[in-house]
Formats: sequence, structure tokens, C-alpha cells
Amino acid sequence: MNRFFLFLILVVAQACAQKTHYGKLSHLGDFPSKLKEVSGMAIHSGDIWVVEDSGNKDKIYKIDQKGSITKSLKIDHAKNEDWEDLAMDIEGNLYIGDFGNNANRRKNLTIYRVSRAQLKKKEPNAEKIEFRYPEQKDFPPQKDSLLFDTEGFFHWKDHLYIFTKNRTRPYSGETLIYRVPDEEGEYDAELLGSITLCKSQDHCSVTGADISADGKTIALLGYGFIFLVTDFELPNFDSASIQIIDFDSNTQTESIGFLNEKTLLIADEKNKTTGGGKLYSYSID
Repeated sequence: MNRFFLFLILVVAQACAQKTHYGKLSHLGDFPSKLKEVSGMAIHSGDIWVVEDSGNKDKIYKIDQKGSITKSLKIDHAKNEDWEDLAMDIEGNLYIGDFGNNANRRKNLTIYRVSRAQLKKKEPNAEKIEFRYPEQKDFPPQKDSLLFDTEGFFHWKDHLYIFTKNRTRPYSGETLIYRVPDEEGEYDAELLGSITLCKSQDHCSVTGADISADGKTIALLGYGFIFLVTDFELPNFDSASIQIIDFDSNTQTESIGFLNEKTLLIADEKNKTTGGGKLYSYSID
């Protein structure tokens, strides 16, 4: 066992032993009917972009802080097979994560890069960042190795950091951490390690991710839970600590982003059973 993985295990053990904190989301507004399945969010200089997942249009949507659409753009040279998250870099370039992989069968994992200049056009053109997980040998793998679905990522210093969503049976809670370069091309994703946020299948699989502008805090989202990761230095998580926040929700929370250093925005998908389809804020103490 190498030193990096040993440190990660120690970090996870400490995080899981920590007391869970509790908080409440503040309801900002409801999404319009055309945005029923908001699956990803990215925020840059106050601009909020959201996206929907499989079965929806090849579009991105700019919204205000009440959830109303202020702009929609069809992305050229991009197909929404399963768009699960958005990320933005400090220059305002947008990245669309087409890496939803519920059954762990996909071999065409893609991140679309839409430049800041293209975002000003009526039909922006997208570049393709294609990648694979070298550790996945079977499509799909055995039930205890269903670790290659993805719903959360963020951009930091020329790389896109990817957190996989665990679908193992029995549930292990493990999340793999990868990164790929932010430039057009074909890549083997680089495995950085793994974390186990907690062992509840209902709450602990990653559905969204973002990093604060100062690079000091990573926010990972699960169903009803926020995981704040601090005390790290990318790409290493050797000394990281994890704070668990239960915000007491049973909706399908899929999207998270930093509005500023102390405020997170969160969105949930709308469904007939639990409701949702809303935009919320959460203040970090």
C-alpha cells in the first residue's frame, strides 16, 4: 500500500468519526417547467449556468438567483448523452461533463469545452476532451466494482478533477478521484486516489462538486448531505479533513456551486415523489 492511499484511509477514518453538522437550505426560487432535471451547475463572476441530463436538449441555461432562465444556448458539435455537471475556469471557459454512466457500460466519456468567446455566440461550438478510466477493465464490471458513474467535477489550474459516483452492491461508499487536462484531446484519466465519505447509499454518493475561488475548499454534494473538504493541496489530499453537513432534505439534490467563499447554491431535480425543481442557498459558517 503506497503512502498516498494510506494517508487517504486515515483521513477518511477521521472524517467518518466526526460529528455530523446540521443546517437548513434557504429556498431562493423554483425552476420553470422546462428545467425539470437540473443535473449540473457552474458559477463564474455571478453568472450561473445549469444543464439537464440524459433525454434533454443539447442546451445550457443561464439563470438568475431565483431560478428563472435569462439565456439558453444550443451547443454545436455536442450531444447530450448524459450531461451530469458543469465546471468553469477562472477565465470563464465552460466545461460540460457528458460522463453519466449509470450502468458503467460507456466507453465514450466526454467533457465538452466551450470557450468564453464561444459563449457569446448564438450557437457556441464545443471542443471535445475524451477520456477513459484505465482501471475499468470490464463494461460493466462486477456489482462490487460499479465505481465508474460520474456526476461531479470542477476545474483547477489546467485540470479537471472528477469524483465518481458509487453504485456498488453491496454498497462500499468509495469515490474514485481522477483528473484530466483541460485541453481538447484523448486521455487516460489519472487516478489520484479514493475517499469514502460515509457508508449510507441514500446520502453518500457524489452527485455534484465544486471548488471555492481561492482553492481552499471543495464542496461535494450527496442526497441531503454536503461534504466540505479542506486542508489539502491539489493534486494531493494527504492532510485533508472532511466536514459532513446534513441539510435535512429528501429531494434529489444534484447540483452545487460556490456563489462566493461563504455561500453555496444547490439545485434539485423535480420528481413526482419527493418534489424538487428548486434553487437553494446554503451559508457556510
